[in-house]
Amino acid sequence: MTLSMAADIPEPKLSPLLHNGGGGGNGSVDHIGRPVDPTKSGGWRSAFFIMGVELAERFAFYGISSNLITYLTGPLGQSKAAAAENVNTWYGVASLLPLLGAFVADSYLGRYWTTVIASLLYILGLSLLTLSAILPPLSSPDCKNSANIATCSPSRFQVMLFFFSLYIVAVAQGGHKPCVQAFGADQFDGQDSKETKAKSSFFNWWYLGLVGGSATAVLSLNYIQDNLNWALGFGIPCISMAIALLVFLMGTRTYRYPIKGHDKNPFFRIGKVFANAAWNWRATDSMRLSEMEAQGALRPESSQHHKFLDKALLAPVGSNGEGGVCRISDVEDAKAVLSVLPIWISCLVYAMTFAQPFTFFTEQAITMDRTIWPGFDIPPASLQLFISFSLIFLIPIYDCFFVPFTRAITGKPSGITMLQRIGIGMFVSIVSMTVAAIVEMKRLETARESGLVDKPDATIPMSFWWLVPQYLLVGMADVFTTIGLQEFFYDQVPNELKSAGLSLYLSVIGVGNLLSSFLISVLEKTTGGDGQDSWFSDNLNRAHLDYLYFLFAGLSTVALVSYLYFAKSYIYR
Repeated sequence: MTLSMAADIPEPKLSPLLHNGGGGGNGSVDHIGRPVDPTKSGGWRSAFFIMGVELAERFAFYGISSNLITYLTGPLGQSKAAAAENVNTWYGVASLLPLLGAFVADSYLGRYWTTVIASLLYILGLSLLTLSAILPPLSSPDCKNSANIATCSPSRFQVMLFFFSLYIVAVAQGGHKPCVQAFGADQFDGQDSKETKAKSSFFNWWYLGLVGGSATAVLSLNYIQDNLNWALGFGIPCISMAIALLVFLMGTRTYRYPIKGHDKNPFFRIGKVFANAAWNWRATDSMRLSEMEAQGALRPESSQHHKFLDKALLAPVGSNGEGGVCRISDVEDAKAVLSVLPIWISCLVYAMTFAQPFTFFTEQAITMDRTIWPGFDIPPASLQLFISFSLIFLIPIYDCFFVPFTRAITGKPSGITMLQRIGIGMFVSIVSMTVAAIVEMKRLETARESGLVDKPDATIPMSFWWLVPQYLLVGMADVFTTIGLQEFFYDQVPNELKSAGLSLYLSVIGVGNLLSSFLISVLEKTTGGDGQDSWFSDNLNRAHLDYLYFLFAGLSTVALVSYLYFAKSYIYR
């Protein structure tokens, strides 16, 4: 069997049994191509190795992203609006690149090798990022304090090296993110009732592990970056990624490697369905039904939607043979992909709100009293820890109490459906934006009452604890929507496109961040003309982030209504 038949196998030396669909577990093989023994491979024993490398990746990614706006407005001297746009753009691109990573993994390299290569790229990018911070003048004492921006004056080369390194990390994340989680889920057999329940729990505990990595980064690296050294703050994640890659390689012999079920590229097969259906758009229903009857198959009940794709079952108009006819299984796969797109679109506004804790929430915190005890102020970006605390507290409750309770009522293995879970989180995100707007109104009122409106560098006599509820609500929304989206897109796409399915979830976040960046750019220009302060004025005491948050709450309400409409008519695979 060729490499294309087993792209997820490190050394594709398959036994003859596999030609007939043999293989234990979920139709998988081991690292040398033999049918797996379910009792000696996969499951949680393998998932823990894979979770290790993902935990380190999240530690590295959040070690950069959580405090990136501080680095841009501090050592690099950018304005708040420009820095927020750059952060959202980078985060958006980083979340879209998994589409490319999934294509490479599902079509050519497989998830195992894509993860290895992406990890090596991660180490390269973090090494260059550390180098960019070591170069003078950013490493000089004058630049350790973000208030002394004028003394830094980073060179063009330094800025170019920084952004070049940053986008190498984005590319590495693009290959890493969709593959590692899909590869972890591959370790559980969806045909085994016990492992099916374990797979559902896997997505919850997986995300809890990611939260642990991100929380550790926010807690430790942000303090190091703000108070000690940026180069050290970038260098530690580099070392952690190198160690995690070694741990991942140690588990090679225990993994289950899925076998590709078709000899053609899955993206090509599905793309051909859309092409043929478009080419045959004038075909009549009777022609389509005759073709299906000739193939000896009837459409299952679940495929009564998107009937126009059935035209791909006909030979392309003008062709002389049957070589261009698509298989019914290919048409069903194409329908599955098309069915999830309305859900994808309706979740974009949620992703736009998801971008705010990493930008403007942090900018709010900079202006407030962050004293924990005399002589120690919590770094502003470290308030993101409250999102992590919310997740760490709620995920075990959700998995250990909420799921069993609702399972007893509904009879569903996961308690509630994936779409119900996503919808609950979208509602919570509306509440979080409303609370954020009210708190910002209070912050602006406090600044006016204290006579600090024109003193942007002064600390407003308002405790950072006022911001905690909006962070906690973001975490609660995460438990429902983000994890729900991961499971939904993994579960509802064709088997050969599991990496692509997870990249669709990531692309929701990516496009949402890009839309957030675009919206900020438009609002910056439209609200800041004629000498007036925009909503994103560098003097945050004259800005109006409260208007932005109310706008997001309104958009999220409209998005939730559209989501409920699409979710009601959705048919699960």
